[in-house]
Amino acid sequence: MILVMLSLFGLLVPNGIFIYWMFTDFHSFQDVLGNKLALAFIIEAFFVMFMLAYYFAKYPVGSVRWYWFIVLSLIGGIGFAIPFFYWLNRRSSL
Repeated sequence: MILVMLSLFGLLVPNGIFIYWMFTDFHSFQDVLGNKLALAFIIEAFFVMFMLAYYFAKYPVGSVRWYWFIVLSLIGGIGFAIPFFYWLNRRSSL
């Protein structure tokens, strides 16, 4: 249950702030790419996502495959994907 609560927090709080910021402060995705700080965070998030996906492909934690981690990361960010992916794998192995 704690993993589900952590994943909901990761989905709603950091990702929610980003979505709110993107819709209120920027008018296009090009504006976001022009912001060097935002671009640095986006690059870092993708780098971490692919590193963790490689790790989960090499050392699976359960029956849910590594590419679902990438899908979850793109939907809700790393703060959502890590606990939810781990919860999915623990739930499917019971």
